[in-house]
Amino acid sequence: MTWLYVCLSLIIGYLFGSINVSVILSKVVFKGDVRNYGSGNAGATNMARVYGLLGGLAVLVGDFLKAILACAIALLIAPQAYTEICIMSVGIACVMGHAFPIFFGFKGGKGVTVGAAVALMVDWKVLLFIVAIFIIVFVFTHIVSISSVMGAFGLIFISVVFYVLNLCGVAGTIFANFTLERVFLAFFAGVLVVWLHRSNILRLLNGEEKKFTFKKKGK
Repeated sequence: MTWLYVCLSLIIGYLFGSINVSVILSKVVFKGDVRNYGSGNAGATNMARVYGLLGGLAVLVGDFLKAILACAIALLIAPQAYTEICIMSVGIACVMGHAFPIFFGFKGGKGVTVGAAVALMVDWKVLLFIVAIFIIVFVFTHIVSISSVMGAFGLIFISVVFYVLNLCGVAGTIFANFTLERVFLAFFAGVLVVWLHRSNILRLLNGEEKKFTFKKKGK
Protein backbone atom coordinates (compact mmCIF):
# COMPACT_ATOMS: atom_id res chain seq x y z
CA MET A 1 0.00 0.00 0.00
CA THR A 2 2.96 2.33 0.42
CA TRP A 3 3.19 3.04 -3.31
CA LEU A 4 -0.47 4.10 -3.39
CA TYR A 5 -0.02 6.79 -0.73
CA VAL A 6 3.26 7.90 -2.26
CA CYS A 7 1.59 8.32 -5.66
CA LEU A 8 -1.33 10.21 -4.15
CA SER A 9 1.05 12.49 -2.27
CA LEU A 10 3.10 13.13 -5.40
CA ILE A 11 0.00 13.98 -7.44
CA ILE A 12 -1.47 16.24 -4.75
CA GLY A 13 1.84 17.99 -4.17
CA TYR A 14 2.58 18.56 -7.85
CA LEU A 15 -0.90 19.84 -8.72
CA PHE A 16 -0.99 22.23 -5.78
CA GLY A 17 2.57 23.33 -6.52
CA SER A 18 1.55 24.04 -10.11
CA ILE A 19 -1.00 26.61 -8.94
CA ASN A 20 1.24 29.59 -9.58
CA VAL A 21 -0.21 32.43 -7.53
CA SER A 22 1.93 35.15 -9.13
CA VAL A 23 0.88 34.27 -12.66
CA ILE A 24 -2.79 34.01 -11.72
CA LEU A 25 -2.73 37.25 -9.72
CA SER A 26 -0.85 39.20 -12.38
CA LYS A 27 -3.25 38.06 -15.11
CA VAL A 28 -6.50 38.45 -13.18
CA VAL A 29 -5.77 41.60 -11.19
CA PHE A 30 -3.11 43.43 -13.21
CA LYS A 31 -4.07 42.12 -16.67
CA GLY A 32 -0.52 41.06 -17.48
CA ASP A 33 1.91 38.22 -16.95
CA VAL A 34 4.60 38.82 -14.34
CA ARG A 35 6.90 36.52 -16.30
CA ASN A 36 7.08 39.14 -19.06
CA TYR A 37 8.55 41.79 -16.76
CA GLY A 38 11.43 42.30 -14.38
CA SER A 39 13.53 39.18 -13.97
CA GLY A 40 10.93 37.06 -15.77
CA ASN A 41 10.54 34.89 -12.69
CA ALA A 42 7.10 33.85 -11.48
CA GLY A 43 7.75 34.35 -7.79
CA ALA A 44 7.02 36.71 -4.92
CA THR A 45 10.18 38.78 -5.38
CA ASN A 46 9.55 39.62 -9.01
CA MET A 47 5.88 40.18 -8.26
CA ALA A 48 6.84 42.77 -5.64
CA ARG A 49 9.39 44.32 -7.97
CA VAL A 50 6.91 44.63 -10.83
CA TYR A 51 3.53 45.18 -9.16
CA GLY A 52 4.43 46.46 -5.72
CA LEU A 53 4.69 45.28 -2.13
CA LEU A 54 1.08 44.13 -1.73
CA GLY A 55 1.31 41.97 -4.83
CA GLY A 56 4.51 40.40 -3.58
CA LEU A 57 3.06 39.72 -0.14
CA ALA A 58 -0.07 38.16 -1.65
CA VAL A 59 2.09 35.77 -3.67
CA LEU A 60 4.28 35.02 -0.66
CA VAL A 61 1.28 34.03 1.44
CA GLY A 62 -0.42 32.15 -1.39
CA ASP A 63 2.62 30.09 -2.35
CA PHE A 64 3.32 29.23 1.28
CA LEU A 65 -0.26 28.19 2.00
CA LYS A 66 -0.64 26.05 -1.13
CA ALA A 67 2.27 23.87 0.01
CA ILE A 68 0.97 23.58 3.56
CA LEU A 69 -2.53 22.76 2.29
CA ALA A 70 -1.16 20.07 -0.04
CA CYS A 71 0.72 18.51 2.87
CA ALA A 72 -2.36 18.63 5.10
CA ILE A 73 -4.54 16.94 2.49
CA ALA A 74 -1.97 14.20 1.87
CA LEU A 75 -1.70 13.51 5.61
CA LEU A 76 -5.48 13.39 5.96
CA ILE A 77 -5.69 10.75 3.25
CA ALA A 78 -2.81 8.57 4.43
CA PRO A 79 -2.79 6.50 7.63
CA GLN A 80 -0.40 7.59 10.38
CA ALA A 81 2.01 4.80 9.49
CA TYR A 82 2.74 6.54 6.19
CA THR A 83 3.19 10.04 7.60
CA GLU A 84 6.91 10.39 6.94
CA ILE A 85 6.95 9.04 3.41
CA CYS A 86 3.92 11.20 2.53
CA ILE A 87 5.50 14.38 3.92
CA MET A 88 8.62 13.69 1.89
CA SER A 89 6.66 12.90 -1.29
CA VAL A 90 4.23 15.83 -1.15
CA GLY A 91 7.03 18.28 -0.32
CA ILE A 92 9.23 17.16 -3.19
CA ALA A 93 6.34 17.21 -5.66
CA CYS A 94 5.14 20.64 -4.51
CA VAL A 95 8.56 22.23 -5.05
CA MET A 96 8.77 20.62 -8.48
CA GLY A 97 5.26 21.78 -9.36
CA HIS A 98 6.07 25.34 -8.33
CA ALA A 99 9.24 25.39 -10.42
CA PHE A 100 7.74 23.53 -13.39
CA PRO A 101 3.95 24.10 -13.27
CA ILE A 102 1.92 21.98 -15.63
CA PHE A 103 -0.76 24.69 -15.82
CA PHE A 104 1.63 27.43 -16.98
CA GLY A 105 3.91 25.91 -19.57
CA PHE A 106 6.34 24.50 -16.97
CA LYS A 107 7.69 28.00 -16.36
CA GLY A 108 7.37 28.84 -12.67
CA GLY A 109 9.18 30.30 -9.70
CA LYS A 110 12.46 29.49 -8.01
CA GLY A 111 10.98 27.65 -5.06
CA VAL A 112 11.97 29.99 -2.24
CA THR A 113 8.56 30.42 -0.60
CA VAL A 114 7.58 26.79 -1.16
CA GLY A 115 11.02 25.88 0.20
CA ALA A 116 10.12 27.79 3.36
CA ALA A 117 6.91 25.77 3.57
CA VAL A 118 8.99 22.62 3.16
CA ALA A 119 11.11 23.78 6.09
CA LEU A 120 7.93 23.97 8.17
CA MET A 121 6.99 20.47 7.01
CA VAL A 122 10.35 19.29 8.33
CA ASP A 123 10.05 21.18 11.63
CA TRP A 124 9.17 24.70 12.79
CA LYS A 125 12.68 25.09 14.24
CA VAL A 126 14.12 24.65 10.75
CA LEU A 127 11.81 27.35 9.38
CA LEU A 128 12.90 29.80 12.09
CA PHE A 129 16.55 29.03 11.35
CA ILE A 130 16.36 29.66 7.60
CA VAL A 131 14.18 32.76 7.99
CA ALA A 132 16.83 34.16 10.36
CA ILE A 133 19.54 33.40 7.79
CA PHE A 134 17.55 35.04 5.01
CA ILE A 135 16.91 38.20 7.04
CA ILE A 136 20.51 38.54 8.23
CA VAL A 137 21.98 38.08 4.74
CA PHE A 138 19.41 40.42 3.19
CA VAL A 139 20.08 43.14 5.78
CA PHE A 140 23.76 43.13 4.84
CA THR A 141 23.41 42.64 1.07
CA HIS A 142 19.92 43.76 0.02
CA ILE A 143 20.10 40.98 -2.57
CA VAL A 144 17.24 38.47 -2.49
CA SER A 145 19.00 35.80 -4.54
CA ILE A 146 22.01 35.39 -2.26
CA SER A 147 19.71 35.50 0.77
CA SER A 148 17.61 32.73 -0.79
CA VAL A 149 20.62 30.59 -1.68
CA MET A 150 22.07 30.92 1.81
CA GLY A 151 18.68 30.03 3.25
CA ALA A 152 18.62 26.92 1.03
CA PHE A 153 22.05 25.87 2.26
CA GLY A 154 20.83 26.55 5.79
CA LEU A 155 17.84 24.27 5.22
CA ILE A 156 20.13 21.39 4.32
CA PHE A 157 22.69 22.10 7.03
CA ILE A 158 20.38 22.48 10.02
CA SER A 159 18.22 19.51 9.03
CA VAL A 160 21.28 17.27 8.89
CA VAL A 161 22.56 18.64 12.21
CA PHE A 162 19.21 18.08 13.93
CA TYR A 163 18.97 14.58 12.41
CA VAL A 164 22.39 13.69 13.81
CA LEU A 165 21.35 15.05 17.20
CA ASN A 166 18.26 12.85 17.02
CA LEU A 167 20.38 9.78 16.24
CA CYS A 168 22.63 10.63 19.17
CA GLY A 169 19.65 10.89 21.49
CA VAL A 170 20.38 14.52 22.38
CA ALA A 171 17.64 16.52 24.15
CA GLY A 172 15.09 13.73 24.08
CA THR A 173 12.02 14.51 21.99
CA ILE A 174 13.18 17.96 20.83
CA PHE A 175 14.73 16.51 17.68
CA ALA A 176 12.47 13.47 17.36
CA ASN A 177 10.82 14.79 14.18
CA PHE A 178 14.04 14.62 12.21
CA THR A 179 13.64 11.39 10.29
CA LEU A 180 15.65 10.36 7.26
CA GLU A 181 12.66 11.13 5.02
CA ARG A 182 12.47 14.72 6.25
CA VAL A 183 16.20 15.20 5.86
CA PHE A 184 15.97 13.93 2.29
CA LEU A 185 13.10 16.35 1.65
CA ALA A 186 15.18 19.23 3.04
CA PHE A 187 18.18 18.19 0.93
CA PHE A 188 16.11 17.92 -2.25
CA ALA A 189 14.37 21.26 -1.75
CA GLY A 190 17.61 23.03 -0.82
CA VAL A 191 19.54 21.69 -3.80
CA LEU A 192 16.68 22.50 -6.21
CA VAL A 193 16.42 26.09 -4.96
CA VAL A 194 20.16 26.56 -5.40
CA TRP A 195 20.03 25.05 -8.90
CA LEU A 196 17.12 27.29 -9.88
CA HIS A 197 19.23 30.27 -8.82
CA ARG A 198 22.22 29.24 -10.97
CA SER A 199 21.87 32.30 -13.25
CA ASN A 200 21.71 34.56 -10.20
CA ILE A 201 24.81 32.90 -8.77
CA LEU A 202 26.66 33.53 -12.03
CA ARG A 203 25.66 37.20 -11.92
CA LEU A 204 26.75 37.38 -8.28
CA LEU A 205 30.16 36.01 -9.20
CA ASN A 206 30.40 38.59 -12.00
CA GLY A 207 29.26 41.40 -9.71
CA GLU A 208 26.18 41.99 -11.86
CA GLU A 209 23.36 40.95 -9.52
CA LYS A 210 21.14 43.90 -8.64
CA LYS A 211 19.95 44.81 -5.17
CA PHE A 212 16.25 44.52 -4.48
CA THR A 213 14.05 47.60 -4.94
CA PHE A 214 10.32 48.04 -5.29
CA LYS A 215 9.43 49.39 -8.67
CA LYS A 216 5.87 49.27 -9.87
CA LYS A 217 5.45 48.74 -13.57
CA GLY A 218 3.72 51.56 -15.31
CA LYS A 219 0.69 50.87 -17.43
